Amino acid sequence: MDFKMRIATDIAALNVGFSVNDIYQMIEIPPFDKGDYAFPCFKLAKTFKKSPNNIASELALGFSCPFAELRAEGAYLNFFIDKALFARETIKSIIESGENYGASDFLRGQKIVMDYSSPNIAKPFHVAHVPTTVIGHALYNILKFLGANVTSVNHLGDWGTQFGKMITAYKNWGSETAVEKNGVTELAGLYVRFHDEAEQNPALDDEARAWLLKMEQGDKEALALWRLFRDISLNEYKNNIYKRLGVDFDYYTGESFYNDKMSAVVETLRAKGVLEESGGAMIVNLEEYDMPPCLILRSDGGTLYPTRDIAAAFYRKETFDFDKCLYITCMDQNLHFAQWFKVIEVLGCDWANGLVHIPLGQISFEDGKLSTRKGNVVLLENLLDEAVSKTLAIINEKNPLLENKDEVAEMVGVGAVIFNNMYSSRIKDNVFAWDRALNFEGESGPYVQYTHARACSILDKGVCLLSPRDTADRAELSYDFDSALLDDEYSVALIRLLANYPEKLKECAVKYEPFILSRALIEICQAFNKFYNNNIVLTNDIPLRKARLMLVYSVKTVLKGGLLLLGINAPSRM
Repeated sequence: MDFKMRIATDIAALNVGFSVNDIYQMIEIPPFDKGDYAFPCFKLAKTFKKSPNNIASELALGFSCPFAELRAEGAYLNFFIDKALFARETIKSIIESGENYGASDFLRGQKIVMDYSSPNIAKPFHVAHVPTTVIGHALYNILKFLGANVTSVNHLGDWGTQFGKMITAYKNWGSETAVEKNGVTELAGLYVRFHDEAEQNPALDDEARAWLLKMEQGDKEALALWRLFRDISLNEYKNNIYKRLGVDFDYYTGESFYNDKMSAVVETLRAKGVLEESGGAMIVNLEEYDMPPCLILRSDGGTLYPTRDIAAAFYRKETFDFDKCLYITCMDQNLHFAQWFKVIEVLGCDWANGLVHIPLGQISFEDGKLSTRKGNVVLLENLLDEAVSKTLAIINEKNPLLENKDEVAEMVGVGAVIFNNMYSSRIKDNVFAWDRALNFEGESGPYVQYTHARACSILDKGVCLLSPRDTADRAELSYDFDSALLDDEYSVALIRLLANYPEKLKECAVKYEPFILSRALIEICQAFNKFYNNNIVLTNDIPLRKARLMLVYSVKTVLKGGLLLLGINAPSRM
């Protein structure tokens, strides 16, 4: 039973002036001692012409709810669900749904395009790319889980000034053999060398601009080198990074994909009379919106990032007819997106309000921000390797006889890096710290994974006790248990968190904030460990043992499903 929906339906039947869905959105999850659900009566004051406090009191006296005790407190009507019913319905729902518990049609009918990760070709995939990649992937999973039709796009940085520089560096100091052998590492070294050399020889910048112009004009040699750099880079990203993170995209359409689509954008802007000349460049003046001008064409006629982004938005609207197009990037690009979003709005496109920038904080180590130009980067592949190595050392210390240690270390080490990016709100800057990321007992990915593994271990022992067979199937765990036995404070607190898990997923989707899910999993783990430490699960009291095992099974199921939504594997042994 969806208690929240039942409450909303019953309140709406009182003709309070709001629909069931409106009331459903108004119902809150109060502090633990205030009940399981709370309905604020503030918005009913106009309808009933009474104070919210009086309305709550009258509802508490006159409103009948067969499954809950009602209490008025101030302007709130609080619902205390019958504990046995709440436990049974929650656990039943989890058993029926399995790892799909919390899935719904909440976003059914919504078409969403997501633009995230988008590394720059011919540059190393470093840790600064991690937040957009893993947060974007988690949001992609959550939105699909809630019924949206989601399309993921990797808008690769595969065009622009850096390629003129790369070609210049390659022509002066590179070789095809070295590039094919060392891949992106070699390309990154050439890029760094270009900037070092250009500081002493500014003519190299002119040479780079000339190569870029050749690319834009279709020069065969320039485009052949560009394709070489792109193919090598994309192959490494897919096989060395994305595969390891469990990330894939529906489309890898980078900036270059829109080269033949930008002239139409320029002509549209010109036809609408919003394009004007400024210092030889072509701009859209946004002064009346308190923004700097949006640059559309350079003085030499070349296109810029806004031009390509506008062309991409038009293409995506025509191709996918999206309701929303989400851009998951660093916060320092706020102005860039605000400018070209405004340009599309100025063009009179009614879908402009479907363009959403989801800003992210930056990730760094103690020495601060990371710069590709100067070469002082922390490569993601190296970070993942180190995370796995450190995890393996912890496993060897804590559980040296564990089977498949290397496989588990990979799951936990990579999972730690992913979870660390959702440890706090996406907008906050994140300083990576090993002692926090790999803490098996703290608020970390390994902590959630370890709690899941503990639940699996308890179930393995407990199910065998319930069945005469040594290799009992977990299907032995059924609805045939006494939920009234789960009435201690630790069981009740844990059940409440499990019951509210689907609401947390919806909140993630509305706020584009996977931290809400990671936080919910941490809270479930903390409540489960309190439950485990204060209750004997494998007690000799068989009815009580079975009830508690059902709760353990529910926790295991929800933790695994939640981790998968975040893009993290859930090992059954650690």
